[in-house]
Amino acid sequence: MKSDRSLSQLSLQRPELLAPAGNWECAKAAVENGADAIYFGLDRFNARMRAQNFTEADLPQLMTFLHRRGVKGYVTVNTLIFPKELAEAQQYLRTIIASGVDAAIVQDIGICRLIRQLSPDFPIHASTQMTITSAAGVEFAKSLGCQLVVLARECSLKEINKIQQQIAQQETSLPLEVFVHGALCVAYSGQCLTSEALGGRSANRGECAQACRMPYDLIADGEVVNLKERKYLLSPQDLAGLDVLPDLVKSGVTCLKIEGRLKAPEYVANVTRVYRQALDGVMKEIPPSPPSKGGDIALVKGGWGDLPLNQQRATDQEHYNLEMAFSRGLYTGWFGGINNQELVHARFGKKRGVYLGEVSRIHNEEVTVKLEAPVKPGDGIVFDCGHPEAKEEGGRVYGVVSKGKESVLTFGRNDLNLRRVHIGDRIWKTSDPELDKQVRQSFAGENPQFQRPIDLEIYGEIGQALIAIARDQLGNIVQVESAISLVEAHTKPLDTDRLQEQFGRLGNTPFCLGTLTNHLNGAIMLPVSELNRMRREIVAQLEELRSQPKRWQLHSDVSFQNLLPSSPTLREAKATSSSLIVLVRNLKQLQAALKAGIETLYCEFEDPRAYQEAVQMVRQQQQQNKVENSSLLTHNSALLTPNSQLPTIWVAPPRITKPGENWILQQVRASEADGYLIRNYDQLQFFAADRCIGDFSLNVANPLTADYFQQHFGLERLTASYDLNITQLQDLLTSCPPQWFEVTIHQHIPMFHMEHCVFCAFLSTGTDYTNCGRPCEKQEVKLRDRVGSEHVLKADVGCRNTVFNGTAQTGAEYVQRLIELGLRQFRIEFVNETPEQVSKTIHCYSQLLQGEITGSQLWRELKLQNQLGVTRGPMGVPALRS
Repeated sequence: MKSDRSLSQLSLQRPELLAPAGNWECAKAAVENGADAIYFGLDRFNARMRAQNFTEADLPQLMTFLHRRGVKGYVTVNTLIFPKELAEAQQYLRTIIASGVDAAIVQDIGICRLIRQLSPDFPIHASTQMTITSAAGVEFAKSLGCQLVVLARECSLKEINKIQQQIAQQETSLPLEVFVHGALCVAYSGQCLTSEALGGRSANRGECAQACRMPYDLIADGEVVNLKERKYLLSPQDLAGLDVLPDLVKSGVTCLKIEGRLKAPEYVANVTRVYRQALDGVMKEIPPSPPSKGGDIALVKGGWGDLPLNQQRATDQEHYNLEMAFSRGLYTGWFGGINNQELVHARFGKKRGVYLGEVSRIHNEEVTVKLEAPVKPGDGIVFDCGHPEAKEEGGRVYGVVSKGKESVLTFGRNDLNLRRVHIGDRIWKTSDPELDKQVRQSFAGENPQFQRPIDLEIYGEIGQALIAIARDQLGNIVQVESAISLVEAHTKPLDTDRLQEQFGRLGNTPFCLGTLTNHLNGAIMLPVSELNRMRREIVAQLEELRSQPKRWQLHSDVSFQNLLPSSPTLREAKATSSSLIVLVRNLKQLQAALKAGIETLYCEFEDPRAYQEAVQMVRQQQQQNKVENSSLLTHNSALLTPNSQLPTIWVAPPRITKPGENWILQQVRASEADGYLIRNYDQLQFFAADRCIGDFSLNVANPLTADYFQQHFGLERLTASYDLNITQLQDLLTSCPPQWFEVTIHQHIPMFHMEHCVFCAFLSTGTDYTNCGRPCEKQEVKLRDRVGSEHVLKADVGCRNTVFNGTAQTGAEYVQRLIELGLRQFRIEFVNETPEQVSKTIHCYSQLLQGEITGSQLWRELKLQNQLGVTRGPMGVPALRS
């Protein structure tokens, strides 16, 4: 009952509306259109480095502006931090905390630790870049000292509700924040390596190149699948949670976040205003009922099922405004669960706007269309012939004439070439100057346009001062007294209406009058001039109170160096020989690796049930080795070498675990492997009693993060983040004991890891695994990009897809230097290689580790991309050439 009661209370909270701000104008646009908080980046360590962003010097002025307006400001520090950046990050965090910022949005686990070291009370918000999809993830964030969790965008309402229920039962509750509107990444945030793999720009460093918005060909079993105009196979429609706003409120989420720090101020103003008005409407109408037991939320009538008919759907005008703000198509994303036919329409990956209809006739410089939305002279349109990658024809409408059910559009002379327009082309409205003007006016000028209510209580008696006590929504209280005593009124006494009239004159201030409670007794009078003075004093005192910077605790005598692991020693590492670890993705590859004598084997199969057979194969090899070792002992014990150890097998659960998916982890454990490759927070909990190795998806990029996993979870090794180039990797290995790590030196980079199932969306008519016919089990599929590279597509047991880079890459040239630094564990990974290719590759890397060939010989022999990790970075640094 406890969890039901707490959820009921949560369901009645008004969520905070959080808007993006890439610059000052966007910040003002957000404030003047009703944002409760904004989030913004500075010039370092934020996930939108292409935004204009603010500087550290802007912080005092920005925070004063925001707080005076009753708005909070959150700084994004939502990238991975490399070892040599910790000193700079520490100074940067000190500045942020001292400036009175309301919270930092953080991705890096080490940075969470550093913030807590510097300040015990400064709020940390766990970024969506931390890939939190479950109650275990929330618990992990809480253990780090986070005060709020931004859930992964892939969480459905049902899953959000389940997480709320579980964290309430486990008493690990934290406020939850979700994205409610804006662009959707197709890959899980914090797990996308595509920009790095293809262009050396890390999404985990704020440099996403938006490869998901590019066209791809679908190749199934070697043949190109004819999808007609559908080419943008990885480009989701934009998220619009407007139609499920009541369900989001009922789920108890604390904050609704609008995406868009790269967007214009007009976008920020438009979208913020739509959601401000809609949210206020929901809070007036929503019934006080808790979510149903078991976490289910029925999406009735678009989520507005319990509301009066006039409130049940977001209005056409609201949808129009959102589509004109920015739209690749609007959809409720994953809130309603998985629907692979809806999420990605695949027809374009760029902004469109409002759909007007199809061209039905072209004659004498006139275009006829049956309009599905209004258009007027001055509006901008574009003709869509199904090739968005090419230059498209478009321009401003000059005239609109209705002819029956159709309308005739005319354009300025020579404005567009109608020979490039065809019957059947779609028409999109891309610009509405009238709307743009309205939106810009909402944040023009210096005077506040969006006002927040203050409540007043009025006290006083004849012969004494009039007392006014004012409270704002943030809990600030001021008391103002009149300088003149109250006298008996013979005419026009101070009744409630008169008080409301005088104290309600709050134009050009951040405030409007909320409730006024009149405690005056009898007919009392005070000059209007004195009432006006009191009102101005209330405004001045409240503004002064609000603009005081937050005074977070900030320790001056601590440093990130206090959190560093003890000085590493090479003695232990030098005593051991280098070891080759091989990750395989099918049984034939496993057989080849066993034949090659590999002693540490990782398996990542699409179906975890196959792990039992894999384990049996390795156990048989172990028995065979025992027999051979026994025979060697009998004849000559000197023949026994370190290479005669038994092979061990470690199996990998899927990268993502959501509520209700522990059955997958149970299947993995049922294999009774020697150990497990840990990919996420659920698995840290589930396999806590087993032998475990942390995989690359834990994003270990600095010694503070590495130390946390080592000290708290006892992982035998950690896989270094794929975001590290050779220089950064050296820094990591010299700041921690090198035996903590293994490094992947050969692999097809897992670029996209996504909830979106390409198999289901484009090789079936089904919506999810229940009705797709499982094409992933029948066909070998690749995605061909614009330059002709073919990237392998795989599905896991949770139907999540991974796109692997078609070209394998190697860090072979750096192996000798890494060995000198004490690294002994080197991993190579296979995707769809044949057993023969597996054997050849293992042989080459074995030769490399034994010093028989050089790294450059190896990558030329195997025709690999010469690159370590996925960041190009300064690969040929002078230190390696000396």
